[in-house]
Amino acid sequence: MPDPSIPPVRTPETGTPDTPPAPVAGGDGRVPSDSSSPADLDAPEATESTEGLTRRKLLGTAGATGLVFGAAGAAAGYAAAPAQATPLSSIGAGQAMFHVKHQPGITEGLQARGHLVAFDLAAGSGRKEAAALLRRWSETARRLMAGEAAANDDTDVARDAGPSSLTVTFGFGNSFFARTGLEKQRPVALDPLPDFSSDHLDKTRSNGDLWVQIGANDALVAFHALRAIQKDAGSAAKVRWQMNGFNRTPGATAHPMTARNLMGQMDGTRNPKPTESDFDQRIFVPASGSKDPAWMADGSYAVVRRIRMLLDDWEKLSVQAQEQVVGRRKSDGAALSGGSETTEMDLEKTDAKGDLVVPINAHARITRPDQNGGAAMLRRPFSYHDGIDPDGAPDAGLLFVCWQADPLRAFVTVQRKLDRGDALSKYIRHEASGLFAVPGGAAEGEYVGQRLLEA
Repeated sequence: MPDPSIPPVRTPETGTPDTPPAPVAGGDGRVPSDSSSPADLDAPEATESTEGLTRRKLLGTAGATGLVFGAAGAAAGYAAAPAQATPLSSIGAGQAMFHVKHQPGITEGLQARGHLVAFDLAAGSGRKEAAALLRRWSETARRLMAGEAAANDDTDVARDAGPSSLTVTFGFGNSFFARTGLEKQRPVALDPLPDFSSDHLDKTRSNGDLWVQIGANDALVAFHALRAIQKDAGSAAKVRWQMNGFNRTPGATAHPMTARNLMGQMDGTRNPKPTESDFDQRIFVPASGSKDPAWMADGSYAVVRRIRMLLDDWEKLSVQAQEQVVGRRKSDGAALSGGSETTEMDLEKTDAKGDLVVPINAHARITRPDQNGGAAMLRRPFSYHDGIDPDGAPDAGLLFVCWQADPLRAFVTVQRKLDRGDALSKYIRHEASGLFAVPGGAAEGEYVGQRLLEA
């Protein structure tokens, strides 16, 4: 029997299930979901007409031709477009797929706007309610990522907008498994993270039963998805915490380049790339031969940290001093040992005085995989700015999100090393933390987490 919590997806013309359009390439000719990976500190709903023109068809026409022809516009009851109107831009037309091997929002490029939200199941909610919620969330994510309206009570916030490379990603926290009676299915990798000396954690803004990551290249599209997800939660779950972030908008620079963070440093030079032969084994849980439960096949583990940047102190440093802390030039991201951004760092190079050119406690040196037993993470952060503290200091920094197949081997290994003498630690503070198991992508006809919740 169909689940009554999910109304069927129908088109105005036929009343039959709709089919998602093919991905639309961005301005560089690539489909956004296949874009190169991002990095870290170093390393409109259906507009029905008398002819039944759906928003999806409208977007499909715009994406394929760069404009909506006047005949279709007239049939839909719209006046001729004003002279200054422009076609749907490549940013708006970008689309990520929902039904993929790995959930969206992991390997796609950095998005301009993001929301990280944790939920706790409400009292009385268990496995049945969680399954119904994930069904609703998955259907909503699929529709919104395709540029459609939410199935119920759409807010119209994203009306007239394209998909804008929207991604919605779902994960489970450690506490979820006890709440749903699924303790035997909880991965060992979800054991709580150890304490670190740089931690000043607010427990009310850490962890959670469920975690949702929303990203898009348009702020209204991202907010539209956030409200839809929050409304879908209904009485089954309540928001535990929410964090809002941003990155540089695609196309804001003259040529593709590594992003910068709020310290002004290039952010992500040594991030693992999907083209590397060992990328999958570092980032994703294998389909077989793993200590993880079967439902985590093709999934990943997300570590989420709200890292406050003490910008008033940082900005008092000279550029040269900042570069010594990080170990890279601020202008172009190149290592202090020379070359370009991608030139391998020479850890042994010394200056005329015999001092190491890249200081022994430089952040870029300490976080290198070859200095941590090969440990590597896929960093995919957002910057944040939450106003000014009473003392006038900016509450700003990094919503650090990193992905790995094994958080103990990756994040924990590197963070322990940083804890012992990273020069950057004087200028940052870890204020919130979470660890979440993010299962593989949902196949056609499935919802995210179905293999866990219906095992």
